[in-house]
Amino acid sequence: MRTPAQTLAVLAVLAKRVRNWYYGYDLSKVTGLKSGTLYPILTRLHDEGWLETRWQEATEAGRQPRHMYRLTPLGLSEAKKALLAKPAKKHNLRPAYEN
Repeated sequence: MRTPAQTLAVLAVLAKRVRNWYYGYDLSKVTGLKSGTLYPILTRLHDEGWLETRWQEATEAGRQPRHMYRLTPLGLSEAKKALLAKPAKKHNLRPAYEN
């Protein structure tokens, strides 16, 4: 199965630190993907069982809760296979988000 470059970029970030939770906005900053591309990828990966999600309550008044993402064990296994088959281009990724 061919994995699109945008999906590989997301998987590369998530697989780098598998125990970390990532906000969609942070994934967008690191990968350079716009929300109209990123969120359908995240939804598809979640629907396929590759991602687990959770809501983090707002820490400041007036802020919305944030949706957070990380790879499931299945997702990590599949991400490794996809990245070995065709690694994400390193020059397309911004500095990794530290958690």
